[in-house]
Amino acid sequence: MTVRRLDPVLVDRIAAGEVIERPAAAVKELVENAIDAGARSVAVTIAGGGRELIRVVDDGAGMTPDDLALAVERHATSKLPDGDLFAIRSLGFRGEALPSIGSVARLSIATRRHDAPQGSGLVVEAGEKGVVRPVAAAPGTRIEVSDLFIFTPARLKFLKSDRAEAQAVSEMLRRLAIAHPEIRFSLEGEHAGNFDWPAEAIGEEGLLRRLGRALGRDFPENALRIEAEREGFGISGFAGLPTFHRGTSAGVHLSVNGRPVRDKLLLSAVRGAYADVVPSDRHPVLFLDIGCDPRSVDVNVHPAKTEVRFRDPALVRGLVVSGLKAALAAAGHRATTTGGARTLDAFRAVLSMGGSGNAIPRPAFPETSGWSAPQPTSFSAPQAGFADFAAASADARAHLAEPSADALDRPLGAARAQLHETYIVAQTREGVVIVDQHAAHERLVYERLKAERARSGIARQPLLLPEVVELDPVDADRLNTAVGELEGLGLVIEPFGLGAVLVREAPSQLAGGNLQRLVRDVADALAEHGTAGSLERRLDHVLATMACHNSVRAGRRMRPEEMDALLREMEITPNSGQCNHGRPTYVELKLADIERLFGRR
Repeated sequence: MTVRRLDPVLVDRIAAGEVIERPAAAVKELVENAIDAGARSVAVTIAGGGRELIRVVDDGAGMTPDDLALAVERHATSKLPDGDLFAIRSLGFRGEALPSIGSVARLSIATRRHDAPQGSGLVVEAGEKGVVRPVAAAPGTRIEVSDLFIFTPARLKFLKSDRAEAQAVSEMLRRLAIAHPEIRFSLEGEHAGNFDWPAEAIGEEGLLRRLGRALGRDFPENALRIEAEREGFGISGFAGLPTFHRGTSAGVHLSVNGRPVRDKLLLSAVRGAYADVVPSDRHPVLFLDIGCDPRSVDVNVHPAKTEVRFRDPALVRGLVVSGLKAALAAAGHRATTTGGARTLDAFRAVLSMGGSGNAIPRPAFPETSGWSAPQPTSFSAPQAGFADFAAASADARAHLAEPSADALDRPLGAARAQLHETYIVAQTREGVVIVDQHAAHERLVYERLKAERARSGIARQPLLLPEVVELDPVDADRLNTAVGELEGLGLVIEPFGLGAVLVREAPSQLAGGNLQRLVRDVADALAEHGTAGSLERRLDHVLATMACHNSVRAGRRMRPEEMDALLREMEITPNSGQCNHGRPTYVELKLADIERLFGRR
């Protein structure tokens, strides 16, 4: 079989398979061209999930007739003026999008420069370029793509439903809109989740407003400002509190010099920064932009330009992790405002049942004749036995201790009661705080152990009688392999025959705990975490397991001064708004919301 040169149209269709694999990719290329052209407004309309129609209208610089004729030629671009592929400052740069789209669809372009008296139009169909003609056009560029992949029917078979393709277009446009809040973006089309977001002012406030539109109206009040720099790299943006998490990574938005990316290195860094505070099956919500010299990053490593390669990946990863961790630590005890909102919603749902057809059933009392209710002898006199009943379900003694002068003004207020020997109820000037005592103390112990380890190593206490723990031989071997790591965490063990270890020393913080259970849980933690993570992550995972064993348990009655001490320590401890498993340690109910719940407002 002889070697032959491929037909130019066939070459374009092969390229289209790499660049335009679905309607969302075509929209992405066209919108990036609009942004590169300096547009301040980009309107996208789709039909049939983008298969039938894609229309992108912008108010950018527009093109001259000569530029338009050349723009649909393969590898023709205005974005590499000096030909330097290692200093790319635009979103597009290859010059493949328009010819690739034109080879697999019907492409119509109308464009006009702002200083031109009239516009220019061009049609490309199945790779065949028409003649540039004068047309009436507004300043900017209007591109219509109809019957996408009509000339490559095999490609159509691999597309998903109209709904799925429209949602992919919406997700892609949202990512571009987040990275460029100074531009107005709109989307219209069936199943596309239509939106029209106005251009925002440049700066933190404008970015936060755009993020509120894209990530939910609760995001701004649950977001932390992120700002960090190191050796020519900088990160900026907003990250959600640890308890403001979601079930998928769709809420993680990253960009490099304004280019939205789904880069494995950056995603790994985000997961690493939140690993200590978010459940393993949940994902944070954030937007970060990594800014750097274009020569420090290669954006030409992926056909869709969604991945990049940094010259110093370790530096970038360290910057992202440290920047996020610093912001999370500075947030201290803060937890999301949505926790209280969900609690109030649950109350409303129960109360609303009384006014609907599903009324709460009431017990039926037998009718009696000649009966009248006894008159109370004193309004203030308690009924017999009430005090004993109250003590069985709640410890209300905290209200007997007068709170300190400033306790009510503290973020977590003054402890007033303990419910079911599990939850601390505190009063603030603006409402009520409910604390899960076990979850809160677990985080406090964990942070204390981490601080000890970082400072001088965890203090340990020799056991008067070393304790033998019998295990599965595999678990025992796993523990023996990690003897050095565990010793640094205050747990000193040694082999004790087949399937057993001998515990000689334990962390002082855990003195008096159940060592049998502790050692077994540490073995499980090592098995779960494996050896894939960094040493620090493995140690933190084991420390979290240890902390769980020395925390105040649900079911333990606490004295008022103990409850207040717990609240005060939470206020000064990093990450105390969530436990080691990522669950919230408290919820706050605002007084105004409680009053509305009872119809007082």
